[in-house]
Amino acid sequence: MTDDVRNIVLGVLATGVSAALGWIARTYLWKRKLRRKQAFFGLPENSESLLVVNRDSATAEPAVHRFDVFALLELSALIKDCGAHVQVVTQDAAHQGFGERTEFCVGGPASNRRMVAHMAAMLPGVRVNVDPEPGPDRGAFQIGSERYRMDPGITEYVLLARLTVGERHETRPVFLFCGQRAITNQAATRYLARNHERLARKHGPNSFVLLLKVINSQAYGPDVVELVGDVTKSAQTPLPAPAPRKTHRAE
Repeated sequence: MTDDVRNIVLGVLATGVSAALGWIARTYLWKRKLRRKQAFFGLPENSESLLVVNRDSATAEPAVHRFDVFALLELSALIKDCGAHVQVVTQDAAHQGFGERTEFCVGGPASNRRMVAHMAAMLPGVRVNVDPEPGPDRGAFQIGSERYRMDPGITEYVLLARLTVGERHETRPVFLFCGQRAITNQAATRYLARNHERLARKHGPNSFVLLLKVINSQAYGPDVVELVGDVTKSAQTPLPAPAPRKTHRAE
C-alpha cells in the first residue's frame, strides 16, 4: 500500500469516525431534550393523557369555539412529540380525579365545569367574574388583592398553570388554560409550546401559575403575549371575605 492510498484510507476512516461520533452526540442530546420535555409534561413514552374540551359560551349548543379548537391542536402536537396518547373529553364528561394522567384543561369557568372544580380545589385565591350581563367587570380576574379587567381585542388576560397534587411530584400534572376569551386560551397554549424548556428549567417539577397579557388580539391574534408575573402564591392563598379590590385598567 502506497503512502497516498494509506492517507486516503485513513482520511475516510477519520471522516467516518467523526460522523459517527457526531451522530451519537446529536442523538444523545435529542434524547436528553425529549426526556426533559416528557418529564415536564408528565408524558413518558406511550403514556395516556386527557384533553378536556370546553364549550362555546356564546351559544346554547354544545359547540367548541374555533380558537379553542386551535388550542387543542397545538396541545395535541405537544403530546404527540412526547410519544404519548391523548383522550379528548368534553368538560361535562370528565369524571375522574387528577394525578393519574396528565390533563390539559382549556377554557374559563363560564364554559368549563372541570375548570371550576380545579380552581376551587387548587386555586382558591382566584375568582373570575362569570356574570353574563355586560359591564366593566365582566370576565375580570381577581387574584389576591389585584383585579384584572379586559378590554376585548385590546388587552386580555389568561392564566397558565401547571399544578401537581401536594408534594408528590411523581404524580401527573394538570395544565390549566383559563382565559377571558377563547383567543387567550390559544395564546396560552402557544406560549407554553414556545417556552416550556425555560419554564422547566425555572420551575422544575413544582407547581406554578402565570398571568399572561394578550396584546391587541384583534390585530395580532394570539401571537403577542406578555408575562405579567408569577402569581402562584396569590393564586393558591384563599381569598379573605370580603376581598380588597384593586383595579387594573387596560392600557
